Amino acid sequence: MIDPLGIVSRVNAQPGVGVRPQTAGNGGDFKQELLEEMRKVNQMQQDATQATNDLLTGQRDDIEGVMIATQKADSAFRMLLALRNKVVDAYDEVKNVRV
Repeated sequence: MIDPLGIVSRVNAQPGVGVRPQTAGNGGDFKQELLEEMRKVNQMQQDATQATNDLLTGQRDDIEGVMIATQKADSAFRMLLALRNKVVDAYDEVKNVRV
């Protein structure tokens, strides 16, 4: 499976290697990480669109590079969409818990 954003590799990393330490009471980390990943996906999509436009206008002639940029943007978007679906499922599950 392609991991263009590095999310999977960060989860599977050894403790203390490439992973920021978790601090208690710091509630903004997930939001900031999610926003940063969304910015990365958006940038990948813009780069793929620009590469496609450059290919169509003749400013670029490497179709392989355009295909790779498009596939990376697609994979990143699909991973972000899967993450969103998991978060929504978790929210729905928590919402249905009776107290």
